[in-house]
Amino acid sequence: MSIDSIDPDDVDAADILGSAIERREDPALVTGDAEYTDDIQLDGMLHMAVLRSQYGHARLRDVDTTAAEEMDGVVAVYTHDDLHREDTPSGGSYSLPVGWLLDSLRQVDHPILADDRVRYQGDAVAVVVAEDRYVAHDAADAVAVDYERLDAVADPDDALADDAPTLHDDAEGNVAFEWEIGDDEKTDAAFDDAAHTVSLDLENQLLIANAMEPRAAVADYHPGTDELDVFMTSQNPHLHRLLMSGVIGHPEHKLRVKAPDVGGGFGSKIHHYADEALVAWVAKDLERPVKWTATRTETYKTDAPGRGHRTLAELAMDDAGNITGVRVDTRANLGAYLSTFAPAVPTYLYGTLLSGQYDIPAIHCSVTGAYTNVPPVDAYRGAGRPEASFLIERLAHLGAREVGMDPAEFRRQNFVPDDAFPYDTQVAVSYDSGDYEKPLDEALEMVGYDDFRQRQADAREEGRYLGVGFSCYIEACGLAPSELAGQLGAQAGLWESSLVRFHPSGTVTAFCGTSGHGQGHGTTYAQIVANELGIPYEDVEVVEGDTDEIPQGMGTYGSRSAAVGGSALVKSSQKLVEKARELAAHQLEADPADVEFDAGEFHVAGAPDRSVGIKALAEQSYLAHDIPDDMEPGLEATSFYDPDNFVFPFGTHVAVVEVDPASGEIEFEQYVAVDDVGNQINPKIVEGQVHGGVAQGVGQALYEGAEYDANAQLLTGSMQDYAVPKAMHIPEMDTGSTVTESPHNPLGVKGVGEAGTIAAPQAVMNAVVDALEPFGVDHLEMPMTAETVWNATGGSAATDGGTEPNRDGDRDRNRDGDADADGAPDAAVDDGGER
Repeated sequence: MSIDSIDPDDVDAADILGSAIERREDPALVTGDAEYTDDIQLDGMLHMAVLRSQYGHARLRDVDTTAAEEMDGVVAVYTHDDLHREDTPSGGSYSLPVGWLLDSLRQVDHPILADDRVRYQGDAVAVVVAEDRYVAHDAADAVAVDYERLDAVADPDDALADDAPTLHDDAEGNVAFEWEIGDDEKTDAAFDDAAHTVSLDLENQLLIANAMEPRAAVADYHPGTDELDVFMTSQNPHLHRLLMSGVIGHPEHKLRVKAPDVGGGFGSKIHHYADEALVAWVAKDLERPVKWTATRTETYKTDAPGRGHRTLAELAMDDAGNITGVRVDTRANLGAYLSTFAPAVPTYLYGTLLSGQYDIPAIHCSVTGAYTNVPPVDAYRGAGRPEASFLIERLAHLGAREVGMDPAEFRRQNFVPDDAFPYDTQVAVSYDSGDYEKPLDEALEMVGYDDFRQRQADAREEGRYLGVGFSCYIEACGLAPSELAGQLGAQAGLWESSLVRFHPSGTVTAFCGTSGHGQGHGTTYAQIVANELGIPYEDVEVVEGDTDEIPQGMGTYGSRSAAVGGSALVKSSQKLVEKARELAAHQLEADPADVEFDAGEFHVAGAPDRSVGIKALAEQSYLAHDIPDDMEPGLEATSFYDPDNFVFPFGTHVAVVEVDPASGEIEFEQYVAVDDVGNQINPKIVEGQVHGGVAQGVGQALYEGAEYDANAQLLTGSMQDYAVPKAMHIPEMDTGSTVTESPHNPLGVKGVGEAGTIAAPQAVMNAVVDALEPFGVDHLEMPMTAETVWNATGGSAATDGGTEPNRDGDRDRNRDGDADADGAPDAAVDDGGER
C-alpha cells in the first residue's frame, strides 16, 4: 500500500491535520535552490583543513609545521600549543564536554587538538588555514609528524582484557562505566526455575552514518561587536551554541549558531565535534570568515559511529512457553573518548527497552562501557533502541523454536495485554498505551501467513529455501520529563520551546526549537498550527534551526519532534487563541466564557451571527485602537513544553525471503511494515519515514559494518569498502498502520523517524535463519553477506551436491557454519538455567 500525496489547495482548513499533503520543502531541495553550509560564500573567506592521525594509537613526539607555513596561500597553522598562547583569550576549555553523566562514569579529557597522544585514526593533530581549499589540504599533508606507534584495540572485549593497552590514565582497564538495571536476584531465580532457556552470543556491529551532506561549518567573527556567527550542519543549534561557548570561551549570548538546509543527520550531527569548535576559534583568532567542509573520507574516520555491542543474552520460559526472565550482559564500544550523549545510549536508551512488547516478570541487564581506539561512539538512528529490539526479537525467535511454537503465536501469547496499560516494565519505564495484537494481525494478513508454511514446505521439497521473520518492536521517543532525565544523568533539559506569532495581515510565523534535516517539519508544523488556529495552511511559515530567531530549543533527535516540538506549538497556539478570545469578547461585548472558537471564527454562543475571525482580530491587536484596558498589543504566545513521559510507538514488521545456500544470496519476496505511531499528522510523511528507516535497517542486516584491523586502522573507509545499500538492494515495502493515541501529549502522537531502523534488522535476520533451519543455522552475525550465508550452509559442498540439509532442523552448526567439537551451536539451547 502506498499513500498518495494531496495538494494542500484541495484540503479544507478543518481537515488539514492528518492529511497527506505534499511536502512544501521538496521543490527547493530537488531544484537546487536549497542552501547547504558549503554553499555559503562570504567576502574574504578562508578555508580550513585538518591534519588527522594516520594511526589508531600513537604518541606525538614532534609536530613540525614549518613546510606548511611556508606554502603560498597559507595564512596560519595551529597545533595544540597554539590554543594556549598567552595572547589567546582565556575561558575556553578546548576540550569537548560530556552531556550525560553516570554515577560510575570515568571521564577523560577530550582535547580538540591532540596534545601528547592520538587515540584513533582521524584524531585531529593540526589545523591549516589558507586562501584556497585545495591549498589548505595540500599544506595539511605537508605538516610533518613524528609518531611513536602504540598498541591499539578496536573491539570492546579486547579493550577490557587484562593485557589490553591503556588508553587513558584516568580509566583503569579501559572501563568507561559499569551500569546495571533490573533485579538480578529475581532474574537468576527465574532462570533457576525455568523449564526452557535459550541463549545468544551476538555482536551488534559498528555502523557509519552516511548522510547525503558531510559535516561542515562556516564561522564569521565581528570584532566590533564581539559577535560570532557559526553556520553548520547541526541537529540542535542551541545545544551546539551552549557547548561551543564553553569549549572556545566565547559568551553564549554573542554566539549565533544557524543550521541552513541540512542534508541528513541520522544522529551523527547531534554531537559537538572538535572541527566546528576549531572553525569558530580560528575565525575569531584571524578575524576573517573560515569554512571547513569534511571530505567523505573524513566523515568515515571521524563521524560518531553507532551500535558496537557485544552481548550475551538469555531467555527463560516455563513449560507453556511463557517468558519468565531475560538476562543480558553487554560490552559497549565507546570509542577513544566520550562523545556528547554517549553514556546514555548503551544504558538508559538500551536497558530500559529490554522488555519489548512482552509481559516479562524478571529482567536484569549489565553494561560495561569500554574505551577503544575507534572514533567516539554515539547516537545513530535509533540509538540504543535498535540494539535492544534486535536482542529481544532474536531471543523470541529462538524461544519459539525451543518450545515448538509458531513464532507469531509465541509472541502473541507473551504480549502485554491491551487492558494492562499504562504498563510498568521491570526496567524502569511505563508504557503509555498499546494494542500489540492489532499490528501483528494486520501484518499476518498482508503477508498471507496462513498459507506460508505450506508454501515453505513445498519449496523445500524443490530445493528452495523460503523464510519468514517477525519483528514486534517497541521504541521510546520524546525522552522526558526533564526532571527524570536530570536524575538519570542528563546535563540538559528535554523540553521544547515554541513561539507562534500572528502578523497584522493575518499570516503566522511559527518558531520552534527543533532543527529539521529532512523530516518535513515545515509541512507538519504548519499543519499543526493551521489546525489549531483555523487558518489556511499556506498562511503559516515555520522557522527553526537558528539561535538568533528562536530563544531556546533542544533540537531534533530521538523521534521527539512531533511529540515534543509539535506539542509545544499546540500549547503556544492555544495560548494565542485564548488571548484572541479575550479580544473577541471585548469587541463582541460578550463574556469570554460565552465566546466559542471554531474553524478560525469566534462567535457568541447561541448567536452565530455575532462573530469575528481570528485574522481580523490579529489586525486589531496590532492597531490597538479597541482592545481591553489590561491587554498588551500584539498577538503572539510562547511555550516551553515538558512532557510527562516518553511515548512508545510499536508495530510488527515481517520479512519474507528466499535464500540460495549454493550462492549465499538473499532475495526478498515481501516486506511488510505495520506501525502504530499514534495519530498521524501527515500519513505520507509517516510512510516516507518508515521507508527510509527500513532501508537503513536492511543495510545493517545485510550490507553495512565498520571494520578495523588489529591496529585500529579502518578497513571500510570509503563507499568502495563500506557497503551502503543501493535502491536495487532495498525491498518493495507494503505498509500499514494502526492508531493507539498517546495520552501524554495534546496531539496523541508517537515518534516514527527511527521505527523502521529499529524494526528491520531482526525481521530480516529471523527470516534468513528461518529459511536456513534445515541447515541447523540458528544465528548469523550481521551483515549477513552472501559469503556469510554460504559459509554457514556449507555452500561449497552443497554446490557439488555433496551435502544435504538436515531436514529435521537439528542444530549441528554454529553461526559461522562450522560444527563445534561437541555439536553445540553458538546460539545455545538447553533445558536448565546455568549460564
